[in-house]
Amino acid sequence: MTRKSKEFIHEGKYAAEVAVELIEDDTAWSPYLSPKDVQKLDIVRLALRRGDIAEAAKYGRVFELTPVAAK
Repeated sequence: MTRKSKEFIHEGKYAAEVAVELIEDDTAWSPYLSPKDVQKLDIVRLALRRGDIAEAAKYGRVFELTPVAAK
């Protein structure tokens, strides 16, 4: 059985929201990601680290983080 979920990846001043499927079964490892989804997350993480927003955006929504001044 699978269910849809979102993973958030943060690298430097960027974050990405990537859709993945969690696999649920009767093993102790459940829920877990498919190798394909793990590879997708790694591609996005490396793209954000390089600042390659176009590549990261192929796999999900990309956000630029800005600091907020504390009052």
